[in-house]
Amino acid sequence: MGLGPWWAEAFGRVPRADAVLAAVVTAAALVPALVPHPQPWWAMVLTVLSSVPVLWRRVWLIQVCIVVGLAITVLELAYNPASSEPLLLAPYGPLVCTYTFAELARPVWRTAGIVVLSVGVVVSLVVPKHNDLDVFRAVTTEFVAAYALGVGTRARRTHADAEAERTRRTAEERALAAAEERTRIARDMHDIVTHSVGLMTVQAEAGPLVVRDDPAKAEAAFEAISATGREAIGQLRVLLGTLRGDDGPGLDALPALIGRVQQAGLAVHAEETGTRRRTSATVDIAAYRVIQECLTNTVRHAGARTARLRLCWQDHTLGIEVSDDGHGSAGSREGHGLTGMRERVEACGGTIAIEPRGFTVTVTLPIG
Repeated sequence: MGLGPWWAEAFGRVPRADAVLAAVVTAAALVPALVPHPQPWWAMVLTVLSSVPVLWRRVWLIQVCIVVGLAITVLELAYNPASSEPLLLAPYGPLVCTYTFAELARPVWRTAGIVVLSVGVVVSLVVPKHNDLDVFRAVTTEFVAAYALGVGTRARRTHADAEAERTRRTAEERALAAAEERTRIARDMHDIVTHSVGLMTVQAEAGPLVVRDDPAKAEAAFEAISATGREAIGQLRVLLGTLRGDDGPGLDALPALIGRVQQAGLAVHAEETGTRRRTSATVDIAAYRVIQECLTNTVRHAGARTARLRLCWQDHTLGIEVSDDGHGSAGSREGHGLTGMRERVEACGGTIAIEPRGFTVTVTLPIG
């Protein structure tokens, strides 16, 4: 019972084409050994050993090559040209093994195989008394051709594998880029909607309280709601434009952002130090979105009356700090806005620190 699974596995791993090839090689080797002059039993055994193992050359490559090589070498050495019954040798099995060896063997084994093959050809054709130069040339050419065909097949397979790997990596990169783009659009959508709707909600809630006592202030609140809505529509159009390659709002849009926040009742003190430098579109948009998210959170959640914005330009970095005098976040868990803000900064290669108590956000973005 111990051999059953072993043989079943050995035969189960052999492709049908290899089985057909092994049968053809075995028949081609045995027929000359039987017709017209039957050879001794030992010659028949060696002939079988030089052909039948071809069946398993893809399963046990090195072992099969050793068995086939030794069998054909011994058979060549045992050939006696003075015999009245000539031994017709056909190295089909070794040729097939040589091809497969060149195709599948590792580099170290291929180097050793070339040496062994060369020695085997010399030993089998030069040592015996029948050292016919024409035979030597013919057999050597056959083995060199078989090895060259195997090398060519290996090169084509390697090239095909490399192409498949490049295709796979390209598909993964495209999928990753698409996922990053979807994430970026989702962050932009979140920033636009939460900022605009948050300001509109705050202003709408304050409107009824002042509509009777201070009509002018109520009118200003409703105008701010209208302006914020129009601004939101404009930014949504810009967001849709990014799908066509257009840029989103950057630091140049800060005055309008601060104006909308101040209309919602939050006093914003902005301070900018250093010389403003040219930045990439990614950093420019990320800086704007970070400030927008911070101010929106302050208006909606912090209960603050004032906020302070600091921009610090240095040679290679842009520092951003947004703080307020409110009570900070009610919980320690980050929402989608803060998570998106963190992802934006990290995507630019920057750093971010968020202090929920008192709500202070400190960001450093690379610009050089």
